[in-house]
Amino acid sequence: MIASLRETGVRADRHAEQLHRARSEGQLLDAATHVTGLTLDEAYDVQDRLTASRLKEGRAVVGYKLGYTSAVMRRQMNIADPNFGPLFDDMVLPDGCRTDRFLQPRVEPEIGLVLRHDLAGDGLLLHEVCDAVAEVRACLEVVDSIWRDYKFTAEQNTADGSSAAGVVIGPRLDVDPIDCHRLAIDLREDGVTVGTAKSAAAAGHPLAGLVWLCGQLARRGCGLRAGEFVITGGLTVALPLRRGVALEAVFGARSSVRLARL
Repeated sequence: MIASLRETGVRADRHAEQLHRARSEGQLLDAATHVTGLTLDEAYDVQDRLTASRLKEGRAVVGYKLGYTSAVMRRQMNIADPNFGPLFDDMVLPDGCRTDRFLQPRVEPEIGLVLRHDLAGDGLLLHEVCDAVAEVRACLEVVDSIWRDYKFTAEQNTADGSSAAGVVIGPRLDVDPIDCHRLAIDLREDGVTVGTAKSAAAAGHPLAGLVWLCGQLARRGCGLRAGEFVITGGLTVALPLRRGVALEAVFGARSSVRLARL
């Protein structure tokens, strides 16, 4: 038993090192031959070890991203259930920025939530998480899978932090958190609408995603902290961020957030 656990830990370390090296060196991996045969629990173990490596480099966790909380994203990526991964301080991008730091970036409009106070526990109710939310923000997430052509299993995607790579934090939305599921969102590419959604697409309510995340963290003996930021899942299909093209998400017809690729 002890030998088996030791072997599992060594394998998780090896997988985390492989993922870390590939992303650091800008290399894509083939899902058929790398980090294969994981269970979901093992995938989160690899993710934890990958996070530890990043923290040793001086990076800091500022929150979490939720993946596959909407049916449209689950269909696009053939993933059955939500997952989550950490957001690091160097992933936060300014609104309107132009960048070329990614490998194969795709962009999704999302509802972002800033925590007013610590929040932890399984089986929380919507009003409990609502009271913990200080701000609702318009966001664009940049996912940048380490897996070539975005071909991966749910476990491989989870091990790599659910493809988290960047988040553009836009303006604070003038909406009470309990009503943040009522917003209409347009995703525009160079001014042309290419996707529409309602914010309720994220798990029925962005706050429901927060409830789910707290339950997942509680099973791992931790929770959310005041000031942390959670993006609650892509609302439309994820669009490739093409060179020379600007993507903009408009929330409720008044607030918007932008990103362009050099």
